[in-house]
Amino acid sequence: MRARCGGLLAFVVILGTPSFHVVVVSPDLRGLMSALWVENNRHWDELADQNTLTQLLGTGKPTQREYLGCLSGDVAGDTLFVRRLVHARNLKQLQFAVAGDCEGVPDLVGTFHTHPYRADSAGRAVKERGLSPMDLRTFTQAPDVVTIVMWDLDSLDIAAKSPDGSVLHPVPLTVR
Repeated sequence: MRARCGGLLAFVVILGTPSFHVVVVSPDLRGLMSALWVENNRHWDELADQNTLTQLLGTGKPTQREYLGCLSGDVAGDTLFVRRLVHARNLKQLQFAVAGDCEGVPDLVGTFHTHPYRADSAGRAVKERGLSPMDLRTFTQAPDVVTIVMWDLDSLDIAAKSPDGSVLHPVPLTVR
């Protein structure tokens, strides 16, 4: 099965659509997500000579890269416990898109990706806060039951699918 993230293809396999109302991640996993955001966004302050148009056209220097990881976990009652984050295989990272393969990840429940900053017309860093409309459209068509995006060191946004396939957004997150 396929899912798209940032407009490029990612392969994922999900069996069934569980029902849950909250997503729980451990502090260690939350820390890993933050570390991945920092690692892939470490040149955010090198945007002075960049603008969104040159970045979108691919003619500017990539100052950051999106990251894609595969989430594994399980559902207990009304809670989805995300237990692991695994690097997507065949990871292809671009400034505004990412692709990879989550096929074969045990207990796969969805994906995690980062949103790097982009530059405004004056070269200042601009944050894309939360899941974009494109992310949500892509998630609607994907077999994933949860998708998580990080757009800043301490900022996460989550969407999940209900049993009928409709998208619930935002979904509460608890770190414990």
